[in-house]
Amino acid sequence: MHPLVRIDAAALDLDIALAYATPDNFTGRPVYRAGAGCFLHADAAGLLARAAQLARPLGLRLKVLDAFRPAEAQWVLWTHTPDPGFLADPRRGSPHSMGAAVDLTLSDAGGAELDMGTAFDAFTPRSHHGAQDIPAAAQANRHLLMGIMTCAGWDFYRNEWWHYQLFSPRGRYPVLSDTLLGADRMMP
Repeated sequence: MHPLVRIDAAALDLDIALAYATPDNFTGRPVYRAGAGCFLHADAAGLLARAAQLARPLGLRLKVLDAFRPAEAQWVLWTHTPDPGFLADPRRGSPHSMGAAVDLTLSDAGGAELDMGTAFDAFTPRSHHGAQDIPAAAQANRHLLMGIMTCAGWDFYRNEWWHYQLFSPRGRYPVLSDTLLGADRMMP
């Protein structure tokens, strides 16, 4: 038995659109196979459910853009763009590869994403929490997302408005491989 659980969008009342299962990501090609599924460590899955509950009364939904990222996928991303300000060096291990991190945004009840000032995976200082060179409404949306996620028990990464992780995951959770789920998630 592995420590990952599948995230059921309908059960949690959230949306899943894994960016790395499509070519619409910074590498320009799919990293995961279509239909790879969204997984998190059971500890993280519980906090994601709590965050979705907190968003709901505000008329908002979470939209998950990435969750468990196999170690092999971290290498693909790092090989493409070895930027330690935005990507964990796979030799050190990414919280995503532990099932302990999630990338997400907020959308309204109609499914329209809230303006966060930059796109997901925009590797620029404008993506940092607290960036003030984005519109005030986008700053407010980022603060709203951070409030929901931190109230649900998540830690944030200061360089990426979209990234949340369990507190101190290194040493508590192992780095996991693509083979863990029994079927390859990675593109050949």
